[in-house]
Amino acid sequence: MSKFIQETVTHVHHWNDWLFSFRTTRQQSLRFENGHFIMIGLEVDGKPLMRAYSIASANYQPELEFFSIKVQDGPLTSRLQKIKVGDSLILSTKPTGTLVASHLRDGKHLYLLGTGTGLAPFLSIIRDPEVYEKYSKVILIHGVREVSELAYQDFIQNELPNDEFIGEMVKEQLIYYPTVTREAYRNQGRVTDLMTSGKLFSDIGLPPPNTEDDRFMLCGSPSMLKDTCVILDDWGFKESRHGHQAEYVIERAFVEQ
Repeated sequence: MSKFIQETVTHVHHWNDWLFSFRTTRQQSLRFENGHFIMIGLEVDGKPLMRAYSIASANYQPELEFFSIKVQDGPLTSRLQKIKVGDSLILSTKPTGTLVASHLRDGKHLYLLGTGTGLAPFLSIIRDPEVYEKYSKVILIHGVREVSELAYQDFIQNELPNDEFIGEMVKEQLIYYPTVTREAYRNQGRVTDLMTSGKLFSDIGLPPPNTEDDRFMLCGSPSMLKDTCVILDDWGFKESRHGHQAEYVIERAFVEQ
């Protein structure tokens, strides 16, 4: 199989001036675990210009979905933000990554902590029926600066609970906790502050995390990952490395780039 394939853009949505999402066609031969990332790009000056994107769609869906920031002078995103339905994108043929539920020990509660576009891999995970079979509660925390950055809020709150296949599990088991730092909102504050103060857990009605019951998946900026890992380490949680199961997992590839 070729290292790269071409797919066609089928949908583009601009959430605000600096966030957008898009969908593409998907070859049936492409297989991935929910939480994996893939390289996406455009041909620039005769060469593929690529960067890593977490796959936001579930592994059983017929199209691929992605969630991106717009960087006006970014080599790729300055061009990618202008894509339209019908345009072609270059995708790698080998999705990969460490941010997968199979790297976690069994537990009762799965916390998905995402900031900004770090929400993307969790959009695939909250559509995974196996996750709901494995955990009694799945808690999605999305931290952003401004309310307009709460992308997919309507989908999470209104569409997903009515999904014909997993809607009942979502209604019973998914807890969605969006939080904003720079504007007034029902939940306010940085994810890390909400964790250390205990407010996050009292707000959602769950006890403080312990290493037997609780598992964490983290995706966000390098500083968010660093700060959150310190908290979890202090609480006695161990990070999954090299595929060995543990209590929390992050995407090492994004950290180590």
